[in-house]
Amino acid sequence: MSIRLKRVYDAPAKSDGWRVLVDRIWPRGLKKREAQIDEWLKEIAPSTALRKWFGHDPARWAEFRKRYAAELDKHSEEIEKLARTAINRRVTLLFGAKDTKHNNAVALKEYIEQLK
Repeated sequence: MSIRLKRVYDAPAKSDGWRVLVDRIWPRGLKKREAQIDEWLKEIAPSTALRKWFGHDPARWAEFRKRYAAELDKHSEEIEKLARTAINRRVTLLFGAKDTKHNNAVALKEYIEQLK
């Protein structure tokens, strides 16, 4: 399985493979053409309530991951599609957060990889 993470503001590369934005809100100041996104899966992004509760606070990271996993459990079809695609080609999960260690894309990657 080949899943990578990348800030959506970083330059696209051919090595990214299938580029999937996993944020509910479109990234500020980024034009759709510049982003070169293959798919926007906002339905698997954290709910607005969860996103606001988390507020990118590392102290809430462990609880955020638990709550987000519970939300992801309700989106098995989309998750399975990502996992199947990652078996055959590289998938790059794109996110807008500045914190590259505590964000929904990191939690989503962990969630998908545990399904093996």
